[in-house]
Amino acid sequence: MMPMKDFPGARIPVSTYRLQFNYQFTFTDARNIVPYLHEIGITDIYSSPHFKARRGSLHGYEVVDPNSLNPELGTTQEYDEFVRELRKYEMGQILDIVPNHMCIECSDNVWWTDVLENGMSSPYSIFFDIDWKPVKKGLENKVLIPILGDQYGNVLENHELQLTFEGGAFFVSYYDHKLPVIPDTYAYILKHRLEDAQSLLSPDDPHLVELLSIITALGHLPQYTEKDTEKIDERYREKEVIKKRLVELFNESQEIRSFIKENIRLFNGSKGDHRSFNLLDELLNKQVWRLSHWRVATEEITYRRFFDINNLGAIRMEYAAVFNETHKLIFRLIREGKVMGLRIDHTDGLYNASEYFDKLQRNCFVMMQSALDDDLTSEEPLDREQSNSELLQQYEKMIAQDPQFKPFYVIGEKILTRGEKIPDEWLVYGTTGYVFLNSVNSIFVQARNGKIFDALYGNFIKSKVSFQDIVYEKKKLVMQVAMSGEINSLAHYLNFISEKNRHTRDFTLNSLIKAITEVIACFPVYGTYINSLDIKERDRQYIETAVAKAKRRNTAVSRYIFDFLKDVLLLNIPEEFEESDKYEWFDFTMKFQQITGPVMAKGLEDTAFYAFTRLVSLNEVGGSPERFGVSLEAFHGQNMERIKFWPHSLLTTSTHDTRRSEDVRARINVLSEIPQKWKECLTKWSRDNKKAKKIIDGQVVPDRNEEYLLYQKSRMKGGENIL
Repeated sequence: MMPMKDFPGARIPVSTYRLQFNYQFTFTDARNIVPYLHEIGITDIYSSPHFKARRGSLHGYEVVDPNSLNPELGTTQEYDEFVRELRKYEMGQILDIVPNHMCIECSDNVWWTDVLENGMSSPYSIFFDIDWKPVKKGLENKVLIPILGDQYGNVLENHELQLTFEGGAFFVSYYDHKLPVIPDTYAYILKHRLEDAQSLLSPDDPHLVELLSIITALGHLPQYTEKDTEKIDERYREKEVIKKRLVELFNESQEIRSFIKENIRLFNGSKGDHRSFNLLDELLNKQVWRLSHWRVATEEITYRRFFDINNLGAIRMEYAAVFNETHKLIFRLIREGKVMGLRIDHTDGLYNASEYFDKLQRNCFVMMQSALDDDLTSEEPLDREQSNSELLQQYEKMIAQDPQFKPFYVIGEKILTRGEKIPDEWLVYGTTGYVFLNSVNSIFVQARNGKIFDALYGNFIKSKVSFQDIVYEKKKLVMQVAMSGEINSLAHYLNFISEKNRHTRDFTLNSLIKAITEVIACFPVYGTYINSLDIKERDRQYIETAVAKAKRRNTAVSRYIFDFLKDVLLLNIPEEFEESDKYEWFDFTMKFQQITGPVMAKGLEDTAFYAFTRLVSLNEVGGSPERFGVSLEAFHGQNMERIKFWPHSLLTTSTHDTRRSEDVRARINVLSEIPQKWKECLTKWSRDNKKAKKIIDGQVVPDRNEEYLLYQKSRMKGGENIL
């Protein structure tokens, strides 16, 4: 066993500077500003994701390949030059990574493309969170692709879907989208008008014989629903052989080439002749994927998304194979000392965040320590497998001594609501700083004028509103118009569970949909983090609070339905249940947790924040707009608590996710100190607005202020809400 160097521990940044990489700001651009950043006191660069993303991505979160650098940002050599410049000034790099989802709208994502070509038999089918047996039977073993700008039939007959042939394979193109045709259905294309090809060539013509042989081989290809490993290997081997044979035949024979081209033309149909599209329609119906209007995703999506964004497909990071494959480059960069910290995007989307952080820290320790151990000798290279095993044993000993041992600087993008804390079991150094952002902003809001602003706002909108009521309504709205598919799937799962018990089998599907919707709408936090039968007290309280509120708001709904949902979420599993039944309760709870966060984010940040505008500087990510300012004493108290429990968490006053930057919020905050002047402005605006409306209605003649009034008129006529 080789001796091991003392582990140096995580590098803790003192000050960070966010770099937003894209094709307009490259590795070379970043290298050029490193000296300046060092001069102003920056110790660590905080990099946006720089793995290969969708072409033209401005933020890098649309990753298509996590194991290669984004070529739009520069070459590997240019990246290394950027890293060398950081080292020159003893600066580090914190890298933003995206473990929850990938971009699935382009063919650059070879994993997703492989799933579309091979369905459940694809080795990457477990990578994506796909429901192969959804509620709608017509979508069983299929992936819904909601990319069409109009109804499917209209798009088809408008000639917007085109069958193409490239490199021995068939594809269907829809503008920039290119979808692979499953090899199983090549025969459907090649058999069309086969007699015409046979009439052009003699029966013993080698090209015709080869075409018939290819068609026969396609008939023996294992199905895309195949699960047997040997059959899957056969499918992958034979389909590639078939493609190679087909492209060679296409290039060698003028007759066969003309035959295939003519078939493609016929399959693509003739605009104005709706029957001519039957061939392509039939071919599309045989695919693993099903094209649909983009709005269909709201109710019938068959894969989990990032929030309600159709082109970002969630990946199943809970599987070891997925974790290992998606982190190859990340761990190599850590081992090479190019990355000294990680920022984990959208932790609430992970199936088991605690387990993810544990695996992440474990592997980071191995990478860092193995890099040190390799430096012990240049003559005798270490046995990597044996060394990793020994390192893991060392890590286990260190964890046993200190359960909170964190070898690598990892922070989680976690939005905390008022009074909420990071789960103790997360092996992170803190969050990305939203709590501090809102705390420091709130000390510049004059708290004693809160009631005055309540009155001003209520008078302005002609109504008294409760912010919490708005959040409740907007979360329900999001579940109705943007994420009803996810709610329906969850309800069908719960209905399946209820049918197994005589005490719950009478609960109807609609009542379960209602219960799930109401409980999520009443959820006080983004999510719970249950990952075992041992429920943490904090999670128990959140669930019980949400269920209690849902009951009070829905007295007409049987309380037994809410109690059943609560029992499932708290894993109050009857002792007589089989292990498979227990797993279903646990799995439902885990999936439920993955939905509450996106609903909260869409309902609160993206909707309620724009419906409650008493003082919009408070409407910030992680903020509580109903809370009008904080005292200096409370602010210092929060700082003391932070330094005690999370001394190395990031602190920020603005991020790439904030709605308004510090200077804008600061200017708005001033209004809280001058409520009388603000009241005068609101009064004048209301008076001018009423006059503008009268001009539109023809009740009065414009005065000298005609330019302003006509401006108001044009806005109102254009349908813009000038509030």
